[in-house]
Amino acid sequence: QVQLVESGGGLVQPGESLRLSCAASGRIFSLYNMDWYRQAPGNEREFVAQATSSGSTNYADSVKGRFTISRDNARNTVYLQMNSLKPEDTAVYYCSAHYYTVRYWGQGTQVTVSS
Repeated sequence: QVQLVESGGGLVQPGESLRLSCAASGRIFSLYNMDWYRQAPGNEREFVAQATSSGSTNYADSVKGRFTISRDNARNTVYLQMNSLKPEDTAVYYCSAHYYTVRYWGQGTQVTVSS
C-alpha cells in the first residue's frame, strides 16, 4: 500500500511558476514509476509527466519545455516544476504511483492560473 499526498498548488498569474510536491509512504518508493496527471472541470483526467523507476522522464506535448518532473528517492518525493503557466493549465493535479498493474492516486491539489 502506498499513500500519496500532494502539495504546492495555488493561484498564480499567467507566466508565473509553481512547484508541486508529492510525498509517498512506503519502503519501496524507488521501484515505482511516478506520474503527474491533471483534470480540468468537464474534462477527462490527462497525463502530464512521468519519472520512471530507472530515471527517465516523459511529458505530454502540451507541457514539454515548460514543466519538469523530478524525484528524490531518499525523500520518497516526486516534484513537478511548472514554469510559464497558462490559463489552460488550470486543473486539479494528481500524483500517481504505479508498478506493473498496481496504481495508487493522491487526493489532488488545485492549480489555478488566472489574471
